Amino acid sequence: MPDSDPETHVIDYRAAEQLLAARDPRGAVKLLDSVIAAHPENTAARLLRARAFFMAAQLRSAELEFELVVEREPDNAYAHFGLARTLQRAGRPQHARRHFRLAAALDPRPEYREAAGFADEE
Repeated sequence: MPDSDPETHVIDYRAAEQLLAARDPRGAVKLLDSVIAAHPENTAARLLRARAFFMAAQLRSAELEFELVVEREPDNAYAHFGLARTLQRAGRPQHARRHFRLAAALDPRPEYREAAGFADEE
């Protein structure tokens, strides 16, 4: 069965990255669904799907995916930042603040520090 071929999943993952770059998050989600069904432990695919859900304004789905990545990889600054942006966009700034601060603490990128309110603390 071709859907169970690991090579197909790599191709689908790369195609989903391209669809996301081309601003087609729904197409990316469709491709990633099969990848994640075959490899539910694949954090990279889940992170990409979280980004796609966010871009498609499917905030609850994005939140759940980002939370799963954060649970599996608590030191993943990008996942904390993505979760924070999702919570902020969903109108939950207090919850977002915690994840913005964690992202900035884990990775001092200027955009993380600014979002966390750390940019002025030097």
